[in-house]
Amino acid sequence: MGYGDVYPVTSFGKILGAVIAILGVGMVALPADIIASGFTEQIHSEKKEKITCPHCGKSFEKNSN
Repeated sequence: MGYGDVYPVTSFGKILGAVIAILGVGMVALPADIIASGFTEQIHSEKKEKITCPHCGKSFEKNSN
């Protein structure tokens, strides 16, 4: 935390510092994961093509994979 001139000495302070560090990383990692999954879902939904049956006129989706 900083330059290392101040750091927790007690076991409670070390545990508290570790918990705060994990929560800090989680506050960045969780929203990034949600945003990335939203982008992935949007890309996959754009790849689907809607096709109309020439016989019955029903439309359905076809994956372009």
